[in-house]
Amino acid sequence: MKAIIVREYGEPEVMKVEEVETPEPSGTQVLVKIEAAGVNPVDTYLRTGIHAHAPALPYTPGKDGAGTVEDVGPDVSNCKEGDRVYTADSLTGTYAEYALCNEYQLGRLPDNVNFEEGAGVWTPYATSYRALFQKAGIKPGDNVLIHGASGGVGTAAVQWAKCAGAIVIGTASSEEGKQHVTMSGADAVFDHSDEDHFEAIRQFTGGSGVDVIIEMLANVNLERDFECLGMSGRIVVVGNRGSLQFTPRLAMTKDATIYGMSLFNSTQDERDEIHRAIFANLEDGALRPFVSRKYTLDQAPAAHHDVIENKALGKIVLTT
Repeated sequence: MKAIIVREYGEPEVMKVEEVETPEPSGTQVLVKIEAAGVNPVDTYLRTGIHAHAPALPYTPGKDGAGTVEDVGPDVSNCKEGDRVYTADSLTGTYAEYALCNEYQLGRLPDNVNFEEGAGVWTPYATSYRALFQKAGIKPGDNVLIHGASGGVGTAAVQWAKCAGAIVIGTASSEEGKQHVTMSGADAVFDHSDEDHFEAIRQFTGGSGVDVIIEMLANVNLERDFECLGMSGRIVVVGNRGSLQFTPRLAMTKDATIYGMSLFNSTQDERDEIHRAIFANLEDGALRPFVSRKYTLDQAPAAHHDVIENKALGKIVLTT
């Protein structure tokens, strides 16, 4: 089979397509024929080798993918050959024609969701669900601000928050991005390149401020988030690309809570909860994965440049 192999950490160009043996499942393992693989910013961080969870070399990148079950080990009980699935991590990496997974790493993919959409399910929808529900504990009527709402995680967060009955405020910088956030269901959209957008968001809430902020770029926004955060507000740090100087009194003044989170730290029980919620809301159409750009497997380096350097709307996927 064809697979991307990384033999040294570094720039996107270290990813090369190679011919490798197709793995065989044993025990509770499942072999999935990958039709599409999701490209996420975390994939690029892992590739550099400086991430806390950087894999040992050589390895095949990719945690997200979608396809059909090709073969199962003798102890598998929750799926069978031919089932449509999406992956939530894998044993061998999803940037490949086939991926070996433990059965608990798979979620069922409803018939109304195609494989390219399914490849964009796990990381964005699980990350945003964990941030909104398992960390911030959002409830109906909450004012929820989602920074960078036009990206993969941001789009998913807008949809989840609307499912919960929240008043959703998104930010984006381009006209196309703002239109996408509106189409995803946001009640209001602001331009985060506008120096005064924090005050504009506070005014939108009638001056009381937002209850929850999903923060995608904490090194840029975290200190200024308090300009529009309400009393006893919660900030969940989902993304960060640097350091910042922070004034703790800002949190003290508003009795605020700042949560850090990583999907890597979720328990299996929490992941099982997320899988159930994803399936139910995909099936009834409340969640609508949006794929903005597609690359072939041998274009993986270009996809990694794209996901970091450009303002993607929704998800980028690799087709196999």
